[in-house]
Amino acid sequence: MKNEELNLVAEWDKTFPQSEEVNHSKVTFHNRYGITLAADMYVPKKASGKLAAVAVCGPFGAVKEQAAGLYAQTMAERGFLAIAFDPSFTGESGGEPRYVASPDINTEDFQAAVDFLSLQENVDPERIGIIGICGWGGMAINAAAIDTRIKATVASTMYDMTRVNAKGYFDEEDSENARYEKRKAMNAQRIEDYKNGTYALAGGVADPMPEDAPFYFRDYHAYYKTDRGYHARSLNSNGGWNVTSALSFLNMLILQYAEEIRSAVLLIHGEKAHSCYFSRDVYKRLKGDNKELMIIPDAVHTDLYDNLEVIPFDKIENFFKENLQ
Repeated sequence: MKNEELNLVAEWDKTFPQSEEVNHSKVTFHNRYGITLAADMYVPKKASGKLAAVAVCGPFGAVKEQAAGLYAQTMAERGFLAIAFDPSFTGESGGEPRYVASPDINTEDFQAAVDFLSLQENVDPERIGIIGICGWGGMAINAAAIDTRIKATVASTMYDMTRVNAKGYFDEEDSENARYEKRKAMNAQRIEDYKNGTYALAGGVADPMPEDAPFYFRDYHAYYKTDRGYHARSLNSNGGWNVTSALSFLNMLILQYAEEIRSAVLLIHGEKAHSCYFSRDVYKRLKGDNKELMIIPDAVHTDLYDNLEVIPFDKIENFFKENLQ
């Protein structure tokens, strides 16, 4: 198995400042489908011995230089070895065609991160956890359901991307006819893409944002389209996913075996986030006394991307320390 040669940016190009308490480096690893993934590794400078490790990914349509990197660096400041990685087909990671997502491959991306971390000389392979943000919160829980090596999982401001694609926001498009029309449109687009030899993009976050747009769209704009969170490689900040990328999400639901997760799970969501129902519903399905739902008063969806006054890092640190012993 060989890693694809990737062109990785050497300079610091994150949306957050670099910490003086952490050593940063670029690394690569491959998943079970032969796709090479790019990651930023953050290691506490005062580290010694075998460390507990955390792999971070998300939000959906973002890159590791945005929220995932902030989470990873902060966890390293708190004593963990952490990596933030770009999912397959996005960012600096490999995979063709570009800008496509898959409920299977993206779950596998988390498992590949565990493969990589398990073989690091300064990592205790029995003390590995994962953090998924937004759409990768759902992928993280899906990974926890299949990967017994994952000892603890945090899902922050979680989306179930298969549910929202199949049923629409707030399940308002949950009908056979609505799904049929989506399938019809995307399958027609497949013909156009094949004919043109390129994959049409769906477009990222709208800019300018329409005045009558619901709050959660404006919430995304405030992050992805401003200096706060814009990044040149971010799909949401620019051209978005392939139009046909959502096809598999209509047909292959994740979280089918969430009830069987035996490892620890912490769900974190903002009280006023439009997406809070995803976490509330998943939490109802989880079993055991090592599962927890933390609702942050007054917080909206993107507060948990980068607002250090809102993201409960003390709670996340204690959760991992307790469950990665």
